[in-house]
Parts: sequence; C-alpha cells; structure tokens
Amino acid sequence: MITWEDVIHYSVKGNPEPDQRVEKTEEEWKAQLSPSQYRIMRQKGTEAPHSGAFCSSHEAGKYACAACHTPLFDSTIKFESKSGWPSFTQPIKKNAIRYLRDTTYGMVRVEVQCNTCGAHQGHVFPDGPEPSGLRYCINSESLELIKENEAYES
Repeated sequence: MITWEDVIHYSVKGNPEPDQRVEKTEEEWKAQLSPSQYRIMRQKGTEAPHSGAFCSSHEAGKYACAACHTPLFDSTIKFESKSGWPSFTQPIKKNAIRYLRDTTYGMVRVEVQCNTCGAHQGHVFPDGPEPSGLRYCINSESLELIKENEAYES
C-alpha cells in the first residue's frame, strides 16, 4: 500500500519505472485526444468540479488512462470525496502513477500523471479514508472505464 510518505519520497527522489513507456509527439497527441482532453492531459488543465462523467459513477471495472489505456485505478477503491472529482485511495499498481511536486497557484501539491505516457491525471492529497489516508483527485477527462468482463479493444 502506498502511503503519503511514499508519495513525498517519489515526488522528491524519483518514481518507480513503468512497465512500458508510450511516447508521442504533441501533434500525435492533438490528433488522438479531444480538445478538452488535450488541455487537461497534455497542458495540465482541469475540469470544472462536479462536471466529469465519472464524478459520481460507481460502475465496476478498471479506470485507465484515456491517452494510453494503461489501467490506473480500480473501481473498488473509488470513494465519494465530495470534492467534485472522481477520487481513489490507491493506484492499481505501485508503478502506475508518476508523482511530481507542483508549486503552481502559490500552493505546494503533488501532481499525479500516468507513469506510462506522462498524461496529467490530477493531484493526490493526504486527506483520504483509511487505511491509506490518500485521496487521488482525478479528472474524468483523463480516464476511461473498462467495465468488468470487458477487455480493452484498440
């Protein structure tokens, strides 16, 4: 289980290596992603609170990166944070998420990205439920749901 201490360590000392890497040019990302996905995932934007498709969704399955389709979170660890964004307590694997120190807007936060393709997902905070105490606050536009008993087809 990843703890807040692990998150801080990764954001300062480096992240676990992903299973694979997906690298594309900005032109390739622009062609693949919708304009709002590109703004969020490649330019580190956000969506308006309570506007995302997965904000209050509770369908069973895996939440994958909408850019490279790497599974990031499982529906069993999704919870209602009332923050306005889908929230999770843990990534699906230790090396699924990349952690980066974020000092934009006069705050110190930890940005989370897909560790496979570098797509911005959101931020992680130490105010989630037990046992991890973490709240991964993720943009719906950065995710796709692979429902249980469904395989991803590219």
